[in-house]
Amino acid sequence: MDTQSAVREKYGSIARDVAETGAASCCAPGLGCCDPITKDLYSSSEQGTLPEKAVLASLGCGNPTALIDLRPGETVLDLGSGGGIDVLLSARRVGPTGKAYGLDMTDEMLALARENQRHAGVTNVEFLKGEIEHIPLRDNSVDVVISNCVINLSSNKDRVLQEAFRVLRPGGRLAVSDVVVRGSVPVAVRQSMLLWVGCIAGALEESEYRAKLKAACFEDVDIEPTRTYNIEDARQFLTEAGVAVDEIAPQVEGKFISAFIHATKPIQLCCGTDCCWKVRKA
Repeated sequence: MDTQSAVREKYGSIARDVAETGAASCCAPGLGCCDPITKDLYSSSEQGTLPEKAVLASLGCGNPTALIDLRPGETVLDLGSGGGIDVLLSARRVGPTGKAYGLDMTDEMLALARENQRHAGVTNVEFLKGEIEHIPLRDNSVDVVISNCVINLSSNKDRVLQEAFRVLRPGGRLAVSDVVVRGSVPVAVRQSMLLWVGCIAGALEESEYRAKLKAACFEDVDIEPTRTYNIEDARQFLTEAGVAVDEIAPQVEGKFISAFIHATKPIQLCCGTDCCWKVRKA
């Protein structure tokens, strides 16, 4: 099964669980492997304004809407919007003169997000079906692109970042939460940890993330750690996977993080290299 199919199957299953039972499951039953990643990301005041099922279907690794300055009247796009929590929060912050789009490829998540929108009574929202590698919006049409632990799931991250750049207006901002690897980690250890942290491996090393953003023509690139994953959080999962936790701990500790990644599309559309041409032609 390819990565995209695996992601669609996993998140479709989670959406069905939330819609049918009012409970969310993550990764393998009984492991609880995503708890350290997804817990305590939204304040009680934020959760209080949202339908319960939007909160239950929140599977991100951060809270990008709390870390970016959203202004009334702006247009926001959430890549991989899931149950819609970040879209609904963004819509309230940009107000009735603004708009929030959510993009997801999973029918079950889109249905759940639209149900959550109805329950929340938010009208300046539109959920779109599509892939984050092929955003169904015109060039220069949004002010802010957000995403919450979804870009790491894509097998073509360069294309995702090029698409985000394309749809942003000049001066627009990219503000995403994602899992990032800091420094060198042995391949076998990295794969085991990423299966735990992201459930599906795919996180970039920090310097590689920066390089891909700059190659897509973004400027003012910054990566801020928001949470560091402790090896003890993963002990049960890794032990059941046959990994000698105590042996790998020195090579892993402090190297897997959630981060807030932000960058800007230049006001001048050409960055002085051939990368802008590549973005236009992609």
